[in-house]
This record gives sequence, structure tokens and C-alpha cells, in this order.
Amino acid sequence: MQAAFKGSPPPLAALHAEANRLLSGGTAGFRARLAALKGYPVVVNKWASWCDPCQTEFPAFQQAAVKYGHEVAFIGIDGNDGNGAAAAFLRRFPVSYPSYTDPHSSIAQAFQATTYFPQTLFFDRRGHSHYVFDHAGPYESAQALEKDIRFYVLR
Repeated sequence: MQAAFKGSPPPLAALHAEANRLLSGGTAGFRARLAALKGYPVVVNKWASWCDPCQTEFPAFQQAAVKYGHEVAFIGIDGNDGNGAAAAFLRRFPVSYPSYTDPHSSIAQAFQATTYFPQTLFFDRRGHSHYVFDHAGPYESAQALEKDIRFYVLR
């Protein structure tokens, strides 16, 4: 999969280098990563291994992250989950980007994204959020996710 991202800008290449990993760091680490990605659109997907709709939408994120990975940053937030279960989930549904662990919803709370699983947040190149009502619920297809990516962060 790394060959697909050859030539990516350094901040995006750093994400690809951490593909499928669970990262600690809490809200401060997550905010620092967003700051490092300023100038790039960012798509954040909050998920959990126990969330059946998350399993439904992960293929859409797998596809979109590969298609747009040269110009859009993707980051996951694994919420209210155990690291073992989350790691098993990522083995089943590998993605080309890392996820921050958020066992107590502190990252989600910082971005008003605590209500639903899954939940998607969009940040434009300036770091401004476009919540799309946080896209409550799963994306049913890669095309639906890509439509929102084009509208909220690539315009």
C-alpha cells in the first residue's frame, strides 16, 4: 500500500508511515497532529470495534483514503474501546492512516463529537471544521464519502 503514496507531501507521508497504528497522546497529541496538518484538508473518522455501523463504513474509508491520500489527510479516533479489540478490528479492516485512542472520549469531547458512532469530521486547509452535523451514522458507500470530501474540504 505504501507504493500508492510515493511522493506524498511530508505531513501526509508521516500519516501513511503510521498506517493502521493506534496512537496515544490524547487531546493534546491529536490537536498537535491537526496543527501539523494545517494547509491540508483533514477527514477524521470516529469509530469503535464494537460498532457494527463502523464495520459497514470502513470499506468506504479504505477506498477514499487511498484515492485522496496524496492531498487529503485521514485520521481515525478509536473511541470507548480497548486497544486489543481495536487492533483486531484494524487487522480485519486495515487503513492507510493511524487512529488515536480515545478510551474516555476526551478527544471526541474537544470536538463535540461524542454522541454518535461512527462520526465523521471535516477540516479545511485552514483548520476550520465543517461538521456536516458530524455526519452522524455510517457512510453507505465510498461515493457518498467522496462527495462530502469534495464538497467540504476540496472546494
